[in-house]
Amino acid sequence: MTDKDLSTEKDLKIGIVGFGLRAGLWRYLERPGEGSTVSVVCDISERGQADAAKKLPQAKVTAELAEFIASGVDAALVTVPDFAHAEVVIPLLEAGIPTFCEKPLDISLEAADAILETAYRTGTRLYVGHNMRHMPVVRQMREVIESGRIGEVKAVWCRHFVGNGGDYYFKDWHAERANVNSLLLQKGAHDIDVIHWLAGGYTRSVSAIGSLSVYGQVSSRRDNSDRRMGDWFSAENWPPEAQTDLNPVIDVEDISMMQMVLDNGVLASYQQCMFTPDYWRNYTVIGTKGRIENYGDGPEELIKVWTSRHTHSLPEPDEVIEIAGDDDAGHGGADPALIAEFLRFATDGGVTETNPVAAREAVAAGILAAESLRSDGGARTVPALSAELVEYFAAGQQHESSVPTV
Repeated sequence: MTDKDLSTEKDLKIGIVGFGLRAGLWRYLERPGEGSTVSVVCDISERGQADAAKKLPQAKVTAELAEFIASGVDAALVTVPDFAHAEVVIPLLEAGIPTFCEKPLDISLEAADAILETAYRTGTRLYVGHNMRHMPVVRQMREVIESGRIGEVKAVWCRHFVGNGGDYYFKDWHAERANVNSLLLQKGAHDIDVIHWLAGGYTRSVSAIGSLSVYGQVSSRRDNSDRRMGDWFSAENWPPEAQTDLNPVIDVEDISMMQMVLDNGVLASYQQCMFTPDYWRNYTVIGTKGRIENYGDGPEELIKVWTSRHTHSLPEPDEVIEIAGDDDAGHGGADPALIAEFLRFATDGGVTETNPVAAREAVAAGILAAESLRSDGGARTVPALSAELVEYFAAGQQHESSVPTV
């Protein structure tokens, strides 16, 4: 089954599956008379159903995916927990419903590849929510790279200081391997994808080290299934060892470091720490003619560019670029841009800034990195997708009749 032509419809009827925190994207979908409206929400929890009914009173609310599919929805936004992505996305694709899948694509390579294969076989449009491709800091750094000002990229480094890590990831389902695989995958999928995008290649070999260094020692535990992150989040939850009400099970790492060799020869590294006092990410890109680095990643913060040789430490940059964006829009304006692209894609198809193959490659690198750090720290080879799948998604998902193997 292929998705239907939506180009003549005034308002797309959008459905949301999973009404948790990330379902806040509904505010960019609910535009009655201007292109789209949320017509149905599916959530298996009573709280999710209640929240949906309160925020979207015009929408039908159901706990059954079959009822959601039968509602006649034109496109779907899937924001269920990571481990449930494939089990929701695949039936939607089978039903011919253009589908937005929140990142990461899934927590296993088998499930991620199954999603891509289903999209290929059915011809149904698949979009993955890697919103950082729309973040101004990333786009502006990529523009500098594409201009040639720093020459050919040879190395990308990313340090991610996750100062809210205790509140964001260690008090609910994110703290368990069974639900996320690892935070290198769950949280790091964003940054791995950005590294790939800035470097112009995908990881083929990866190794990593990491540990549960802090939060595993905290004895205060609680089943928080009756609450959400907004109920417990506070900047006063400091220092990390003084956190309270952590998830009963914690078996993901809170500090991790991975190294990558990309298919184009670029070398990359990603460091993630969940117990820093500050919260931001720092990218450094080194080329044959210069270097760029961001100082802060939000609006009015800076990207610095060095393109001449200096013989002293801490030289002034040759160029300073102010990061654009809007603090009042999600992720500096990335979220509304992400949804706008999805709606355009659901209606018209074509090439998008995000790419399901890129999403799969970020998942693959994160999964193999976790495998490495939990064993001998040695290099793991990332299996490549078939050429047919890569070409299909690169061309904007034009329908093919045969099913390739992964």
